[in-house]
Amino acid sequence: MGLLTASTVLAETNGFDLIKNKKQLTSYAGLDVKEKQSGTSVKGKPKISKRGNKYLRKSLHMPALGAISHDERFKAIFARLVARHGIKMKAVVAIQRKLLELMYTLYKKQEKYDKNYFNNNTGEHDTEDGKKE
Repeated sequence: MGLLTASTVLAETNGFDLIKNKKQLTSYAGLDVKEKQSGTSVKGKPKISKRGNKYLRKSLHMPALGAISHDERFKAIFARLVARHGIKMKAVVAIQRKLLELMYTLYKKQEKYDKNYFNNNTGEHDTEDGKKE
């Protein structure tokens, strides 16, 4: 995530001042799921609402592609979603939502991103040569 993306997200959300939780944030960005249903006979496919801030969605697109390319965790999530649905763009949007929620959590907790966070919390940690102990 670059400086331009971070500053765009902070500017568009006013520093997360009015955001109370992650669900509200994803709804504000328009990355929440909207189900089309009319009574019992008509049921459409669920889609993202796109009713939120288009600048947030635009600013998160390239970082999501970069995360898929370079971060093993996001690459695995992307592969799992594409295998399930077969639609790559749907998986990219899911990564965008995850990145936005990650930014919100890190900003609120005043922490830095640690790509080995899950390894550290399970009792494993990397040695200097990259092997797990």
